[in-house]
Amino acid sequence: MRRRHLLGSLLLAPVLTACFASEGSEGSEGSEGGAPGADGSRLRVALAFPPAENLSPYGADATLLSRLGVTEGLTALDANGAAAPALAESWRRESDRTWLFTLREATFQDGSEVTPAAVAAALTRATEAKPAPAALSGVTLTVEPQSAAVRITTTNPDPVLPLRLSSPSLAVLSPKAYKDGADPVGTATGPFELTKVNGSTSAALDRFDDYWGGRAQAAGIDARFVADGTARANAVRTGQVDIAEAIPVAQAATLDQATLKETATTRTTSLQLNTRSGPFKDPKLRAAAREAVDSSAVVKGVFEGYADPGAGIYGPAVTWAEGKRVQPTGRARAAEPDGTAVTIATYDNRPELPEVAQVLQQQLQKAGFKVTLEVREYSRLESDVLDGKFDAFIGARNSLVDTGDPVGVLASDYTCAGGYNLALLCDKRVDRAVAEADAVAGTGERQDAAMRAEAAILGADAVVPLAHQGIIVGVSTDVRGVLLDPYERTLVGTGTRR
Repeated sequence: MRRRHLLGSLLLAPVLTACFASEGSEGSEGSEGGAPGADGSRLRVALAFPPAENLSPYGADATLLSRLGVTEGLTALDANGAAAPALAESWRRESDRTWLFTLREATFQDGSEVTPAAVAAALTRATEAKPAPAALSGVTLTVEPQSAAVRITTTNPDPVLPLRLSSPSLAVLSPKAYKDGADPVGTATGPFELTKVNGSTSAALDRFDDYWGGRAQAAGIDARFVADGTARANAVRTGQVDIAEAIPVAQAATLDQATLKETATTRTTSLQLNTRSGPFKDPKLRAAAREAVDSSAVVKGVFEGYADPGAGIYGPAVTWAEGKRVQPTGRARAAEPDGTAVTIATYDNRPELPEVAQVLQQQLQKAGFKVTLEVREYSRLESDVLDGKFDAFIGARNSLVDTGDPVGVLASDYTCAGGYNLALLCDKRVDRAVAEADAVAGTGERQDAAMRAEAAILGADAVVPLAHQGIIVGVSTDVRGVLLDPYERTLVGTGTRR
């Protein structure tokens, strides 16, 4: 097994050549020549996922914005997964339901000041979003402006509110952003200002010189959304991009080792079973599917050692999880599939996933299921999965990306009210276990409770963990300062340059 340094506490090349050849004209500064090493060079970045929701910060696009250095919230996550200052320079808990966050002096990219009133309005907008951001699943809060601060009150005690507010979906935008939805173009606070979006194809960003954290070393970013993993790898190899995320494991051997950067992540690839409708509404057939799956074959045959076999919702990069794992109970006895027809959906933005689907198709068919596969680009798939139009879904989910809190992903993904409940699970036992975990304040005790809730979810056979992944990023040898983040929230920052 190829194992990365684990988290502590915690040919389409010609097409891309044409895409990036004229990028220098999109930015407003530093675009003259843009040669490597030139002062103020722009960065050329290839991202795997195009915007699925017009770059709304409230859904799947939130991490696109944070990875490009556009948006920020009141807090951030440090390397150990603890809450760190961002737009809030400090905070304190006033009571079990009330927190006071003191704001730093900062400026929005439209030139207006980050005021308590603006922050309160932005967070209130997030609470009103439909569907609710995953970080707010099961949480009700109110925000009141104070002198140089905001006071946040939750309906129920929320011991991890500072972690929750680090979510990319709770980014703070200026009042100008909310005239029609939540528009991050020129209204955020990060080191790079989004200036132009070309649908699902590309985006241009300029350096925001008044960023509170210091002036970025790159003049801007020319981002392309390239769903094809082979094309991203080719672009790195031929020098058409400086940074390409999510290099497929099958392409890693084609790149110079000096350009490959690998990081352990809290991302797990899983088979989500539709518990609301179709064949997998029957827990006995879910149990049959779970027993048919051999995750070690997936890791060996698809991920080529860049992953570990699925052990649970949390993998080895969450270093405390294995020692606290609880054996699932209450599982149904598996029934004979007897030719039961099922449709499994997945997406090709991560090219390993269609391969995983093929392996699972063979395993399930051997067990007696009749399996049809549906493969699409992610932005054309998510809404249908959430509407229950497929019997199962194979996806890769970073378990700590939403809040940094181990309970947060359980609430959003596996409770009746969860906003990202791909398994469509609504189980009173699971809801109760997640609610109990969410009420625990102490770090160790909260981890223990999270593992009990994980056991309840696995006991329902709503999800079959397949692989715990590392990520491979292609980075030109001319580039310095790429932010390799196990939570996959960041990629480019003030120190990223070429």
